[in-house]
Amino acid sequence: MSASGQGRRVSLAESIGAHLLLIVAVAFALYPVLWVISLAFSGAVEPTARVIPVPIEPTLEHLRGVAFSTLEVPGGPDRWLFGLQLANSIVISLATALVGVVIAVPTAYALARFEFVGKDSGVRALLATQMFPAVASAIPLYIILDGLGLLGTRSGLVLCYATTAVPFAIFQLRGAFETIPRDLEEAAMVDGATRFEAFLKVVLPAARPAIAVTALFAFMSAYNEFVLAHTMLGREEMYTVPVVLQRYISEFSADWPKFAAGSLIVSIPVMILFYIAQRHLIAGLTAGGVKG
Repeated sequence: MSASGQGRRVSLAESIGAHLLLIVAVAFALYPVLWVISLAFSGAVEPTARVIPVPIEPTLEHLRGVAFSTLEVPGGPDRWLFGLQLANSIVISLATALVGVVIAVPTAYALARFEFVGKDSGVRALLATQMFPAVASAIPLYIILDGLGLLGTRSGLVLCYATTAVPFAIFQLRGAFETIPRDLEEAAMVDGATRFEAFLKVVLPAARPAIAVTALFAFMSAYNEFVLAHTMLGREEMYTVPVVLQRYISEFSADWPKFAAGSLIVSIPVMILFYIAQRHLIAGLTAGGVKG
């Protein structure tokens, strides 16, 4: 047998082994998701133990019960309650991501490019804010929002989420800006661009992948947050989806099919956002390139 033939056989074996490992890893990751899908479409109320999670007595009743829940309005037509709650989560999460990125981009750029008094102490103070869990700040934030008249409002909850989203975004983007060579900005300024134009046309396109990832993290942290939303929001029509899903699981009973159905529905906006962000990430990887 020739050496080249033996090499081809080894490569084929390695390829098969790698694909088998990937299949096992994907199956391991998707198995809990299959259980959620099975529960959401099963007519049986209580989940039963089985190896292959196939829906029992398939039905769409749980999805309809969650998605089309309504709120009775005295003297008027019923309102689509779940639609309001899902819109609350999306609006609050998008606003949190926007606030975090808008504040963090210039701040992180300044920390990465300039030397000024208080820079190191400011970075350490930002780092200290990340050492405390969100629940530790619930009471102070509650008092502040109550004093400002923002308790129980979307804007108040966005401000609460921004207290953690902004420092996190600053740390993420500071590292991204530090990896971008200064020579790119200096070359643009030699060609007549101002510092702001160099930042806008050179640095931002090169940092677009990091900005997209940071915005995604900020969106996801706000979209999945439960403690502050449950504490700050008091009306049912103002709830976010984590609070809504938690209400299906009580101390003495659990409606797992509706919980699973709600989990599937609220995952749709996240999957759409990841698909959109993926396109921006791929575009951003080549936006700041330098042709040699």
